[in-house]
This record gives sequence, structure tokens and C-alpha cells, in this order.
Amino acid sequence: MILTYAAAGRRAGLAALLALDERLAAIWQATRDPMVGQMRLTWWHDALNRLDSVPAPAEPTLQVLAPHIGAPWHGADLAPLVEGWEALLDDAPAAETEARYAAARGTLLFRLAATLLEDDDVRLDAAGAGWAMADLSHRVGDAAQAERLRGEARSRLGPALAARWPRRLRAVSAMAHLALIDVSHHPQPIGHPSRAARILWHRLTGR
Repeated sequence: MILTYAAAGRRAGLAALLALDERLAAIWQATRDPMVGQMRLTWWHDALNRLDSVPAPAEPTLQVLAPHIGAPWHGADLAPLVEGWEALLDDAPAAETEARYAAARGTLLFRLAATLLEDDDVRLDAAGAGWAMADLSHRVGDAAQAERLRGEARSRLGPALAARWPRRLRAVSAMAHLALIDVSHHPQPIGHPSRAARILWHRLTGR
């Protein structure tokens, strides 16, 4: 559904960007040994950088990204997304690794999407970080960590979404609105009429 919020000519690029993000998320979630996870993520970091100089290897996600290399992105623009997931493998205090993750994954992903959508907004950084923390809260197994992440997400998403968003960016602002619904004190499940009505209102008004 989110793809329909973007202009038709931008949907393939946005789908490719989100597919890359989900592929990296799957690697992190499947990791049991941090060293093995680091090695797999390093391969992706290198593979994304190489897209600027050699054809994409026979890996489905990279093949989907390949048509968008050169414009609107370079492989070197995409490679730092890996660093967000690498941060979660570090043996450091959770709050520190989560902040690094939110910036390197969420803020960067929203900035990359804005480049594709040919618009910009000062709220992208907070919205992207909040979206990333909201998403991570659904992926971690520790209840206390999940609750802390939800609180951090709300603190970023609420102010970022308080005013109207420009039409070109409503694909990413809609992602942020859905994330805020998911981390609210009374979340609405996918398919709930109120959830659908709220996001449709945002599509029409930007609020």
C-alpha cells in the first residue's frame, strides 16, 4: 500500500530500497553468532559499494537495485545502511547501539527515499529514526527493550508528524504514521478501519 503513495515512476525504486532494508533485517534476525552476522553484513556492504563499478551479482535484491544505481543513488550511498544493522551486533550498551542503528538505518533510509522522491524536509531525520526504532521494537525478544524502543519512537515520531507533510514525501511520512500507530498505547492491527481511515486522511491532507 505504501508504494501507491509515491509517484508511479518512483515506485520501483522505493520498492527496491525497502527490499534491501528487509534483506538486511532478515540477516540480523537470523544471526546467532555475532561474528558470523558481521561477516554476512560485511559482504553486503562490499557488494553495495561494488555496484558503482561492476554489474550486480546474481543476488535477487541486488538485481532489483541495479537499475537505480547511478540515478538516483550510487552503491556507496546505500552501503551505510548496513552499518545500522552492524551496530546492533556490537557489545555496547543497548541505548548506544540503538541510537547508532536508528541513525544509520532509519534516518539514512528516509533520506535515500527523499532523494528518489525529489523532495526534502527537516523532519526526515527524526521521522526515520523513530520509524526504525518502532520497527525494531517488534523484532526484539526482550519486553523491557521493546517498551523502551516504543517510547523512543513516540518521542521522535510525534513531533515529526505534528504538521503537514509535502505530497511528494507522503510515502515515507505514511510509513512514519503507521509506525506511530503501532507504538501507540492503543495500537490498531493491520486492517482495522480506524487505522485505514487515519492513513487515508494523511494521504489526502499530509497531516
